[in-house]
Amino acid sequence: MKVNHGKRGTKTSSFGSPGRINHDATSFYASKLYEGLPKEEKVKYVENPVPSAFLDKIFCKSSERMDELPDNSIHLMVTSPPYNVGKEYDEDLTLERYREFLKAAWHEVCRVLVPGGRACINIANLGRKPYIPLHAFVVEDMLDLGFLMRGEIIWNKASSSSPSTAWGSWLSAANPTLRDIHEYILVFSKGTFARKRYSERDSTISREEFLEFTKSVWTFPAEQAKTVGHPAPFPVELPYRLIQLYSYEGDVVLDPFMGSGQAAIAAIKTKRHYVGYDINEEYVRLAERRIRRFSYVQGAPTLFDLIVKEGKEEFKAKRQG
Repeated sequence: MKVNHGKRGTKTSSFGSPGRINHDATSFYASKLYEGLPKEEKVKYVENPVPSAFLDKIFCKSSERMDELPDNSIHLMVTSPPYNVGKEYDEDLTLERYREFLKAAWHEVCRVLVPGGRACINIANLGRKPYIPLHAFVVEDMLDLGFLMRGEIIWNKASSSSPSTAWGSWLSAANPTLRDIHEYILVFSKGTFARKRYSERDSTISREEFLEFTKSVWTFPAEQAKTVGHPAPFPVELPYRLIQLYSYEGDVVLDPFMGSGQAAIAAIKTKRHYVGYDINEEYVRLAERRIRRFSYVQGAPTLFDLIVKEGKEEFKAKRQG
């Protein structure tokens, strides 16, 4: 009698399992460890179009009320919120009031995201006496709003040209200070982890990018403030990676704290639409100038394009003649 020795699926043990082929983690996710956390929902996919008058625009207003955007209209949110540390565009808020301000924006983000839409928040922790773990507070507030957490990415900025030199007590155990060379990118989904894919929209991520961007540690340098003209810009590389990984071509990307326009530039680069908000008129104008400049360079034909075009026109003229 022949015995079937086919592969058996692995199950999660008490201490986890490295197996990922036909892996059954049902018992793990049903454990008491997950009690009280937001649960994935079975919801009908709804997608409402952003009115064309509001598409590829930056609005000079607070993102606490994004009246221009219909419910279930945004596919991906990528942002880095203001840090409330005395920069010219920040108010001097208590930590409690700062969290309330951000939570109002996250609530609006939840409203406008499509089911399964992703929210990616780049944030750095602050201070030393004591250290303020802003990323932990943001995670807590996002979970309270019902977002599903997908994970967190550590952005390693060690390759930047100006690393921190705040050592505290030099070569002494009296009071040494940890030097932050990283920031967090917190990743969430609305309602469900998977997102409906429309047949006319394609992924644009390459195999090499997918292998690199799905790692939980990213290493690339920070953006220089004086180069961009904004006190706290994130590099275009950051939203570019998130857009490639979490959205399809033609999707709409939202940045509720647009700043210098990096997310919009990354959206244009990847053939997505964008919508942004910022309360500072100067930064809105800066972002619009940078977007126009990038769009011109992006849209300008290369010498190769012109040669190919001339060749096609010449061939067409010969055929018609």
